[in-house]
Amino acid sequence: MSSRTLSPASRTAATASPTAPPRSFLWSRRIFLTLLTGFVLVPVYVMISSSLKPLADVTGTFRWLPSSVTIRPYIDIWSTVPLAKYFVNSLIVAGAATVCSVVIAVFSAYAVSRYNFRGKRVFTVTVLSTQMFPGILFLLPLFLIYVNIGNATGLALFGSRGGLILTYLTFSLPFSIWMLIGYFDSVPRDLDEAAMVDGCGPLGALFRVVVPAAIPGIVAVSVYAFMTAWGEVLFASVMTNDTTRTLAVGLQGYSTLNDVYWNQIMAASLVVSVPVVAGFLLLQRYLVAGLTAGAVK
Repeated sequence: MSSRTLSPASRTAATASPTAPPRSFLWSRRIFLTLLTGFVLVPVYVMISSSLKPLADVTGTFRWLPSSVTIRPYIDIWSTVPLAKYFVNSLIVAGAATVCSVVIAVFSAYAVSRYNFRGKRVFTVTVLSTQMFPGILFLLPLFLIYVNIGNATGLALFGSRGGLILTYLTFSLPFSIWMLIGYFDSVPRDLDEAAMVDGCGPLGALFRVVVPAAIPGIVAVSVYAFMTAWGEVLFASVMTNDTTRTLAVGLQGYSTLNDVYWNQIMAASLVVSVPVVAGFLLLQRYLVAGLTAGAVK
C-alpha cells in the first residue's frame, strides 16, 4: 500500500520511532515542567504585584489582584535610601572585580593549558580545592589582614571599594581559572603553532588566536564573576561602610525601627535585578557555549 493512502493516524504510527518514550512519560514531563514553571513564576508575580501596591495593601491581607495600582514605590525608592549611590558602588565593584578576574584568569589558564612547569598539578588542584571552603571561613582572616595592613601602611583596604574588589577576587578568580583551563584545552594547539610560524610570540598567539576562539568561555567567566560580585551580601555587609555600601546590603535600609516598606523593597529588588537579567539574556548564547565547550574536546 502506498504511503499516500494511509490515514494520518496510521502514517504517524508508521513513522514513529520504536525507541520513542511512552505517552505517560511525556505527560509526566509536561506536568512536572508546568509545576516547575509555576514554582518559579509565582514569586516573581508576587514581587511585581507587591511593588505596584500602596504600603497599606501590602501589609494587609494578600490579594492576587491589586485593588489599586501605583508606581509611587518606584519613585520613593530613590529617596528613602541613597539607592543611586549604592547602585554606583555595586557597578564599580562588580565591574572591576569582573575585569580583574577575567584578565588574571586568561593569563593563568593559558599558562597552565599550554606549558609544563614544576608544580603545575599542585597549582591546579589548589585552585580547584579553594571552592570547597565556605566563604565565611575567610571573613575573619581577611578582616584582620585588611585592618593590620591599614594600621601598618595607611592603605585603607577595610571599608573601601578596593578592599571589596580584592575580597571578591578570592572566590571568583579560582573558579574562573579552572573554567578557562578546560576551555583553552579544547582550543587546538595547532592554532598557536600556526600563529608562531607567522611571526607571533606567545602573547601574540594568545591575543590574536586563542582569545578570539575562546570568547564564549571568557563571556561565561565574566558573567559568573559579575553575578557573584553583584549579589554578594556576607562580605559586603562587613567590609563596607556608609560610603562604600553596595546594593545587596543597601536594601536593608528599607526596614526601619518603625516600619518595613515592603512595596519599596520589592520595587528596589526588581530594579537592581535589571542589569543582571539583561546581561544574562544578551549573553545567554555565549554563556551556554562557554559552559559546555570546555567539557568536550
